[in-house]
Amino acid sequence: MTERRAHSARTVREAQEEDQGREGRRLTTKEAAEALGVKPETVYAYVSRGQLSSRRGPGSRGSTFDANEVEALARRNRRDPTATAASGELSVRTHITLIDKDRYYFRGVDAAELALNHSYEEVAEWLWTGTLRPGIRFAAPKDTVRAARRAVGALPEHSGPTDRLRVAAISAAAADPLRFDLSEQAVIGTGRTLIPTLVHALPPVLGTHKDDGPLAHRLWTRLSGRTPDEASLHILDTALALLVDHDLAASTLAVRVAASAHAHPYAAVSAGLGVLEGPLHGAASGLAHRMLLDVLDRGSAAPVVADELRAGRRVPGLGHRLYPGEDPRARALFGLLERMPKAGPALAAARDVVATTARHTDLHANVDLALAVFTASSGMPAEGGETIFAVARTAGWIAHALEEYQERPLRMRPSGQYVGVRPPQPLPVPEGG
Repeated sequence: MTERRAHSARTVREAQEEDQGREGRRLTTKEAAEALGVKPETVYAYVSRGQLSSRRGPGSRGSTFDANEVEALARRNRRDPTATAASGELSVRTHITLIDKDRYYFRGVDAAELALNHSYEEVAEWLWTGTLRPGIRFAAPKDTVRAARRAVGALPEHSGPTDRLRVAAISAAAADPLRFDLSEQAVIGTGRTLIPTLVHALPPVLGTHKDDGPLAHRLWTRLSGRTPDEASLHILDTALALLVDHDLAASTLAVRVAASAHAHPYAAVSAGLGVLEGPLHGAASGLAHRMLLDVLDRGSAAPVVADELRAGRRVPGLGHRLYPGEDPRARALFGLLERMPKAGPALAAARDVVATTARHTDLHANVDLALAVFTASSGMPAEGGETIFAVARTAGWIAHALEEYQERPLRMRPSGQYVGVRPPQPLPVPEGG
């Protein structure tokens, strides 16, 4: 019996050695984890996601892994920090935006200079293709616009701008049977039609709308009942171009997660719009807008700032975690606002807010404050800045979706760190039971 067991063990070892000879060296879970620089649990997470295959050898108690496959995954993880749960902070490769000190760049070009010298549509096209096309205009299919307007028109009156834009994006998707085409040209084509569809779906302030010319001109009629001068239209166009992208903001990360799952571009944009609505993101300029009106009404920033601080709130429109100095987008807009006659009072109120807070903290104006000066001076509602932000950022979301479609699918899948009670736990008892 002992000889038979010994013979059986030799047969198992020989089979394993034969398998290794055919397929290459196999690693234990511990060895695979060490090679990947992760915990053993993460190795099994890779298996569950289909990134790594495992096999139990004859007579083996644990799983084994092909050494070549493990090494290939380790190389991918070194190139792509998002592929491993061991990395301390989420990091995504991008060719779109670089933020460096108090400046930012689109494809290596100073973004503020680009926005000051080119229209929003030209900057969006540059972001998508790397080609500057002077005079380009985005147009929306009439049938798509009609469908989007009907859907937006059915919303309750109290619906906010982001509600309307989300519904318009969903309607545009439903009207496009080719929306699942994720080729580069198809996605760029979607961007060129979706952005004007979002604008055209918004109800005009005075019942009349403009559906041709530069996108900024069309957007103005949805935001203000005033007749715009050239300076105001130029500021709106520049604001759109400045806000096209800003690296991996929360909404942009949501877009990339959706695109990583190969959601079509309309769905990816909808994901971004869902995140944008928060008071710490796209809606921040509305808070600054209301604050400026309060300053103008009370004649001084001091009591308004005091009220904000007493309530334990941050003063809207000040500071940015990525810029130690002044936000370059704010700097560009303030330079234009100084030449806009109607902006004088709101501009003075903004400067009063900055000066008042500077007595206690070194915070500079950010783009939300500059946008608030513009909306408050142009007869726009407090939500006007949110609309401008959302329309502008759609172009950046399309650019990030384009990049993400070229990456390994579902790479935006971090592993959760479970901190709940350890199993096994008894079944829960119903209340009153």
